Amino acid sequence: MTRRARLIGVLAVLVAGAIGVIAATQTWLDVTLADGASDTLAVSGADAVPLLTPLSLAALAIGAALTIVGTVLRYTLGALTLLIGGALVYVVGRVAFAQPVDAVAGAVTEATGITGGAVASLVSGIATTPWPVITLVAAVVLTLAGAFVLVTARRWRESARRFRTDAASTANMPGEASAKPDAIDSWDELSRGEDPTA
Repeated sequence: MTRRARLIGVLAVLVAGAIGVIAATQTWLDVTLADGASDTLAVSGADAVPLLTPLSLAALAIGAALTIVGTVLRYTLGALTLLIGGALVYVVGRVAFAQPVDAVAGAVTEATGITGGAVASLVSGIATTPWPVITLVAAVVLTLAGAFVLVTARRWRESARRFRTDAASTANMPGEASAKPDAIDSWDELSRGEDPTA
């Protein structure tokens, strides 16, 4: 159960973060302008939700960090994942269901040179692609993954000995100096150029 919990938590965070990064490069909204032009203006996820890329990259970093950190940091990262997921649910859901003009204002300004309140009068229609909904699902998964990490963090196995300092390893194992060295100790000594059989 402990290994499965770690795997589920880490994979959910990584997959949700990866979907967010991919979605940021895709077209989310097609804008029809009131000037009568036949071509629509494509708005990417990164333009519609500027926070999408940095928060998704943060989720990827958290997913990687969860594989090696201890219990206290797992709780911290789980809470941070929950906050990131909640923030993404709000901002992505707003674009997916409300299609606000401010989500396309930057792209309209870049295409027309017009800024401010006049942008709204230029937009005659906004059509949504499937990407906002896909990203919203990923944000919900990320939020649930953060809650899952918080609930199961204590049951995860500690990280492997190779990620601990020598002091932490010896502090957790009293009498280790007199104990018979195991295979990891022998490999560590060989790596340092020492003879483990001496």
